[in-house]
Amino acid sequence: MCNKPHQFILDGYAGILYFWGKSNTMQFPAHLKYTKDHEWILIEGNTGTIGITDFAQRELGDIVYVEIEGAGEHMSRESVFGTVEAVKTVSELFMPVSGTITEVNAGLESAPESVNQDPYGAGWMIKVNLSDLSETDALLSAEEYQQLVGA
Repeated sequence: MCNKPHQFILDGYAGILYFWGKSNTMQFPAHLKYTKDHEWILIEGNTGTIGITDFAQRELGDIVYVEIEGAGEHMSRESVFGTVEAVKTVSELFMPVSGTITEVNAGLESAPESVNQDPYGAGWMIKVNLSDLSETDALLSAEEYQQLVGA
């Protein structure tokens, strides 16, 4: 992927330099719901897939470890379901809705960097069976979350 070209002048010669690699544009997929604590949830029927946002992973930096607690347990909205450890910090993960954790992304154990590389895909963290679908009404839309983080 080629990002935006940048013009430069060196010793009187003008040129264009193309930067290759990860885009600096943050992603806010419209089909997801968001929390003020920077988690996202994809709702499919009574199942929710949860992870952290692109904004959150950028703020944390290189993620080196993901610990998920409560697999198989029912957890209340806003309770801690795990932690994300980056090179310089550890951050708690909060349930965006109440539900039973039905699946944990086992791939994160050997590749926690997936959260940095693909926060809305391979970097998902847990799947839950939602116990109260009406709780999703309190979550933020992509536009509201974008305003929250100032993007």
